[in-house]
Amino acid sequence: MNKLTPNDFSSNLPVKWCPGCGDYAILTSVKKAMAELGLEHEKYVVVSGIGCSSRFPYYVNTYGYHTIHGRAIPVATGIKLSNPDLMVFVMTGDGDAMSIGGNHFIHGIRRNIGLKVLMFNNRIYALTKGQSSPTTQLGSKTKTTPYGNRDYSFNPSALAVSLGAPFVARSIDSDLNLTSSIIIDAAKNEGFSFVEILQKCVVFTDKEFDVFKNPQTKEDNVLRIENGKPMIFGKNKNKAVIIEKEGPKIIEFDSSMPPKDLSVYNNSDINMARIVSNLMPPEFPLPVGIFLKVNKKSYENIYYEECYKEIDDFESLLKENSYEISN
Repeated sequence: MNKLTPNDFSSNLPVKWCPGCGDYAILTSVKKAMAELGLEHEKYVVVSGIGCSSRFPYYVNTYGYHTIHGRAIPVATGIKLSNPDLMVFVMTGDGDAMSIGGNHFIHGIRRNIGLKVLMFNNRIYALTKGQSSPTTQLGSKTKTTPYGNRDYSFNPSALAVSLGAPFVARSIDSDLNLTSSIIIDAAKNEGFSFVEILQKCVVFTDKEFDVFKNPQTKEDNVLRIENGKPMIFGKNKNKAVIIEKEGPKIIEFDSSMPPKDLSVYNNSDINMARIVSNLMPPEFPLPVGIFLKVNKKSYENIYYEECYKEIDDFESLLKENSYEISN
């Protein structure tokens, strides 16, 4: 097979997102990741629910399935279980995954189905014209909360970590290299992989994530976590998040002489992942990167191992009783 390029994963259908939507950047990152993974077109299946993000299967040159609201994970589960050799991506939004699909999200993680779930988080129900979603921030004004949202919001990455997903990460739509590299790592992990991608909606949350993207402000407001490295941030690289017995805190130092006892991030440490995934602005910078990456046998691998064992046991029983087995 000739090496595929990102363009090879473009479909021949027109992309119908609003101009400037963050979904375009995510589409670019996904196609880049698919090409780098080196699988053939027919090895990919893209499953989606309902929402702007869920138009995704039409825009990639792979197998795809556009399901109903909140039901992408159970459909994808059936596909993965029927053919575990397939790379099954689930494209979903914050409303689709965290609200009507919340129960499926929980049990997909509990079973550890080998799905790669990419959740586009624009903190709003965009396709249905601007209602607040489970990730809409406290106080935000939307069509359904004109005086400010009174609900506390979900932190999807922290939720996935606390539920025991073996791979959890967060990225930002405009950071194409980070997003594609995370997707590649997520795809290579055996079990349920969850990637939260903060994504702007030009109609309803156009300025929502500007502080994390603007070159003048992002360095002081984004913490890029990397395995085996201290959690340093800031325009001058003179700040760090450290974890003490009392909890996390920010310290400042001379960037030419960083302290030797800075907390080093370990993405196989679930306790550290719980602490860091729960850090949120304005008290702390927004963490992006891979929170958790551990080995955990997937449901489909356990299932098929048991099936093959039962077949072997049955064949052994037949042989012990002098029955011939014909292929």
